[in-house]
Amino acid sequence: MTTLVFVLTFIISVALSMLIRQRLKRKQAKIARRDSLIWSIGLYEGPDPVKLSPASEVRNPILTAKDVTDVPARFVADPFMITHDKQFHLFFEVLNAKRESGEIGHAISDDLKTWRYTGVVLRERFHLSYPYVFEHDGQMYMIPECAKSKSIRLYRASSFPRDWRPVATLLRGSKREVPLLDPSVVFHDGHWYLFSYMRKVNNLHLHLAESLTGPWREHPASPVFRNSDHFTRPGGRVVEEGAVLYRFAQDGQPYYGSKAWAFRITELTPTTYREEPVSETPVIQAGDEAWNNLGMHTVDPHRMPNGRWIALVDGLGNCIELK
Repeated sequence: MTTLVFVLTFIISVALSMLIRQRLKRKQAKIARRDSLIWSIGLYEGPDPVKLSPASEVRNPILTAKDVTDVPARFVADPFMITHDKQFHLFFEVLNAKRESGEIGHAISDDLKTWRYTGVVLRERFHLSYPYVFEHDGQMYMIPECAKSKSIRLYRASSFPRDWRPVATLLRGSKREVPLLDPSVVFHDGHWYLFSYMRKVNNLHLHLAESLTGPWREHPASPVFRNSDHFTRPGGRVVEEGAVLYRFAQDGQPYYGSKAWAFRITELTPTTYREEPVSETPVIQAGDEAWNNLGMHTVDPHRMPNGRWIALVDGLGNCIELK
């Protein structure tokens, strides 16, 4: 009996040891793959917000992890821009390799071609990304993704662009129960609307409010897109061109960050929602250059004074010398 127990214990010990080694190898392989892929930020242009191509007079990428000087950065991604005092201010996720967590970085430009990194402007104890920045009533606001805080938070710049303070919690709850990923807000016909993604069921949810600070409630038509890893997760700024609203969706297939689609919102009221795909072709996807040859997933379009559109975008590429 003692021999049998010894043999069984030995077999279990060997099996557990093999299982641990296999899991360790898989984890190491995942880390190696992750570290060999990087996100960078580029500039696209076009006649409208959904027909975009690399900007002709710009050397892409305009910003990479190598430009980050105050923290050890693995990559930069999720670009959102705003114009203030005739200068272009770019906010984006900086993946801090030391903390293994996202922080919000800032860069500035006078001409959209040359950008100067100024530093991390928002850091929390939890992961931050997708810094959706916008202006309302003369104030600068930001709604970054902070799902690990189990909330969607609104920040206001007390001293733009470097000092951001939380002013309201728009949604709160477990990310398994409440859609907290990549919140994207738009003000339309006197109402505020907030798109956000629930990963567990791959649904795009829509909330509305009379005031930016809330209270927010779920829209009667929500979820407005269900059970899809293709078209549900927000992929950039909700923009208006004339009477038309566009939303962008990042595609999780065949892998995360492969491309992004554009949808035309044909009806948006406090009780109804309708949309239609703009094209059978993604608005952005993997390109021919090293910085974006594996995919793209964020679109931040802006109309310029000459009527043309530019868009801040990010690209996924192999870990090589980009600058």
